[in-house]
Amino acid sequence: MQVADIEAKKGFGFMYGEKLVVGLAGMPGAGKSTVVDAALELGYAVVAMGDVIREETVKRGLELTPQNIGKVMLELRLEDGVAVVASKCIPKIEAQTCGKVLVDGLRSLHEVDVFKEHFQKFTVLAVHASPETRFNRLFNRRRSDDSCEWAVFRERDMRELTVGLGNVIAMAERVVVNDISIEEVKGKAAEELQRIEEKWLK
Repeated sequence: MQVADIEAKKGFGFMYGEKLVVGLAGMPGAGKSTVVDAALELGYAVVAMGDVIREETVKRGLELTPQNIGKVMLELRLEDGVAVVASKCIPKIEAQTCGKVLVDGLRSLHEVDVFKEHFQKFTVLAVHASPETRFNRLFNRRRSDDSCEWAVFRERDMRELTVGLGNVIAMAERVVVNDISIEEVKGKAAEELQRIEEKWLK
C-alpha cells in the first residue's frame, strides 16, 4: 500500500491532492459554531465568511452591531456582486496548509457556484434549528452582532433570507438538525463530515 493510501485511511488523504472544502450554512443561532468545533476536532481548517464582512464594517468606521454588519453585507454585494464574499474567501482557503477546509457562513447559491467552480471537492452542509431555539441561543450568547430583541432578530432573519440563505439550506447535500444537546449535535456533525470525506475518498 502506498503512503498516500495509508494516510487516507487515517483521514489525512486530502493533504496529498486538491483540498476538500465543506461550505457550512445555517440561520443565525442555528448552531454553526458547534459544527465548526466538530470540524476542528476532525482536523479541518476553518475560514469564516462573516469575518470578511466584519473586517469591512470596521474598515468603514462602523460599530459591529447587527444593523451595521447587515448594512455592509448588502452594500458589498451591491458594489462588487452577489458572490463578492465568496471570492474574497478563496485566497484564504487556498492559503490553508490543511487539506480539509470548512467555510463557515454560506449565504447564497451564487456563493456556492463560485466555490464549486474553484474546488472540485466541494459539499454544502446545513445546520437547522427553529426560530425560537435560535433566538434563545443568540440571547444567551450575546456576541456583538447578536440581538436581544425579537424584532431585530426577525429583521436579521429576513435580511439573510433576502440574500438567498434559505435556498442554500434547502439545496444542501447534508443536513444536521440541531434540536438536541451540544455534544449530540457535535456527534451528528462529525458523522456528516466523515460521510462527506468518504464520498470524496471513493
